[in-house]
Amino acid sequence: MEHKQQPHIVLVGFMGTGKSTIGELLAKRLGCDVIGIDEEIERRAGKRIPEIFASKGETAFREGETEALRDALQSNHRRVISTGGGAVLAERNRELMITHGLVIALKADAEQIIARVSKDSSRPLLQGDVSERVHKLLEDRKYAYDFAHKTIDTTQLSVDDVVDQIWNYIHH
Repeated sequence: MEHKQQPHIVLVGFMGTGKSTIGELLAKRLGCDVIGIDEEIERRAGKRIPEIFASKGETAFREGETEALRDALQSNHRRVISTGGGAVLAERNRELMITHGLVIALKADAEQIIARVSKDSSRPLLQGDVSERVHKLLEDRKYAYDFAHKTIDTTQLSVDDVVDQIWNYIHH
């Protein structure tokens, strides 16, 4: 009997929707590794993301993001992969995710996102008026996550509730 490999679980969504936290908990429950693409980019570059943006620009960061995503999806062992909020902007990234994984989009309302990210100075796309930037980026990316297999609104849910929903979806 042939053993079918379990698909990777790829978490996408705007910053502050819970991808990293949920990824950690989901991986524990599934008994697999979790990879944060942003952390992987930092590890490979030997620099924090704001430094990469400042020294090399967003284009170089996005190229590194695609490489890290491609490599993470190559594993023969199931992984939970937590992407950065903008990873879905490149069509090649969306194709990689859909082809090699089960894509779960996490979303939350703007006020909840602002509350979650407003104290985080490590987010280069939020320099300036955080509320204004979040609303603009949400508008710009309104349909960016629509390719996902499933979407979960995390606004009113606990981390455990979101993990339960993903678990139930995987094991339906």
